Amino acid sequence: MPTTHFTVAATSWITPSLRRIHLQADDLSGFADSVHTDRYVKLVFPKPGVSYPDQIDVRALRGTVPPEDLPDVRTYTALNPNVDAGTIDIDFVVHGDEGIAGPWAANAAVGDVLIANGPGGAYAPMPDADWHLLVGDESALPAVTAALDSLERDAVVRVVVLVDSAEHEPILTLPSGGAITFVHRNGGAASVRLEEAVRAVDWLDGRVHAFVHGEAEEIMHGVRPYLRTERGLGRDQLSISGYWRRGRTEDGFREWKSELALTEGDDLRRGGRRPS
Repeated sequence: MPTTHFTVAATSWITPSLRRIHLQADDLSGFADSVHTDRYVKLVFPKPGVSYPDQIDVRALRGTVPPEDLPDVRTYTALNPNVDAGTIDIDFVVHGDEGIAGPWAANAAVGDVLIANGPGGAYAPMPDADWHLLVGDESALPAVTAALDSLERDAVVRVVVLVDSAEHEPILTLPSGGAITFVHRNGGAASVRLEEAVRAVDWLDGRVHAFVHGEAEEIMHGVRPYLRTERGLGRDQLSISGYWRRGRTEDGFREWKSELALTEGDDLRRGGRRPS
């Protein structure tokens, strides 16, 4: 993945915990052929006082740079790429001082620099699907937003979004055949509430294409078996993965996913976004 140096052009709050950073780069040609609505970049956060090459390949640096000097890497969805203007947006979930990327975003100011590798991606809504199901938490909201923006205005879509409370509900633009359900954690058993909300969605006639991403345990423990086993969705109809896991860094989460994928199949191999 090529390395791009972005400059913060502006910032805005989408919800009390979701901050959008508007970024500018001299060359965004790497995004010219990016068609995935879950397109992502790997954000690179250098360690203070350590010099790195202009093109940062963290994998290549392993073994040549002491582990404590390796930059931190976080995966985020890239929104609204405009190759001609050289601009993209990235939405960050912010929870106080927790994490690396979240605190950076909370304090980001015009002129700050952000380094990213990418883009990558794996999902876009099938244009021939009869209807779409989009499920996720705050970490999946950017990809859900991009998917909604890509659909025809008369598309049929059902959206289920997990957020902390009513004040954290984002404003999403739905096609004429769209409906949305917000699920609130309110400090409770979010995985149960999310599964119940997905099960409550009226199962429509025709072929569905589903995108289901978010915190690994909330997504995998109830929603995945329901869609894969009870509803019988094949891999070609279902993009499902944990983007993050509570209590783990992104590196630790990747290790956990790799181990679990050996027994659960390859649904867990994709993703990797962190909410902070």
